[in-house]
Amino acid sequence: MSHTHHAIDYVELGAPDLAPTRAFYEQAFGWTFTEYGPDYLGYRVPGRDDEAGGIDAGREPGTGGPLVLLFSDDLDATVQAVLDAGGTVSTEPYAFPGGRRFYFRDPAGNELGAWQPAE
Repeated sequence: MSHTHHAIDYVELGAPDLAPTRAFYEQAFGWTFTEYGPDYLGYRVPGRDDEAGGIDAGREPGTGGPLVLLFSDDLDATVQAVLDAGGTVSTEPYAFPGGRRFYFRDPAGNELGAWQPAE
C-alpha cells in the first residue's frame, strides 16, 4: 500500500482492556489484529492490506477522541512545518517498532501525530 505525504494514514484508539475491544471489532466489522506486546494491537480493516490503525491500552479512551496520525516522508521537516505554521509539539519525535512519530497540537488545541516508517 502506498502512503501519501501529510495525508491521514492511521487512527489509534484507546482501550484500557484490549481483549473485549479486540473481540468487538473482530465481530462487528471483521477487523484482524497484530499483537505488538501486551498493551498494543495493530488492526487491519477489510479491503486494506496494511494496518489502518492501532488500539493502545495506555491511551485513555474518550479524552480527546482517537489519535489521528498523518504520514510523513520526512518527519523532521514535518516537525518544522508544524512549528512554522503556529502549532506546538506535544511529544517530541521518538522511535517505535515501525519507525518514528511525534505528536503535535494545532492552534485550536487538537492533538494529532505524524509518523515516518523505518528505513
